[in-house]
Amino acid sequence: MSVLFQKYFWVFFISMVPIVELRGAVPAGVTMGLPLGGVYAAAIIGNMLPVPIILLFAKKVLIWCTKLPGKLGKPFSWIYDKGVRAGHKLQATAGRGLYFALFLFVAIPLPGTGAWTGCLAATLLDMKFGKSVLAVLGGVLCAGLIMGAISMGAVSGLGALFG
Repeated sequence: MSVLFQKYFWVFFISMVPIVELRGAVPAGVTMGLPLGGVYAAAIIGNMLPVPIILLFAKKVLIWCTKLPGKLGKPFSWIYDKGVRAGHKLQATAGRGLYFALFLFVAIPLPGTGAWTGCLAATLLDMKFGKSVLAVLGGVLCAGLIMGAISMGAVSGLGALFG
């Protein structure tokens, strides 16, 4: 396996990891010296791959897992509660612009505001699948542009400082 393929694989893989997602994958890829266009494409594909699965199954799986005996159900209860809180906060803020709010929630590259949490909120609010996928995709594309600009600026700045 070529080194270039391995680097793109890591960008792809990192972007699928909850919480880290594209927000960590883009800076990682830029730091590895990969061209921004390729990093952007690999990170978006990786970040969007779990989206349909989360939207279709997250609520059912989480509800089932919260009922596990003893301490096993506690982490799932925490995740479920976090998703419900995020969903209600999103709904209260957005009103009728719920899908636009979902887009903005995913687009702003802050910890805990990515595709995974956005999809969890959407599924817990019983939002429509197709519109949710489009809102999350738009948010992921926007977050990728922001992270790309920040990453390129940081790498250029450090290169000028230490180069």
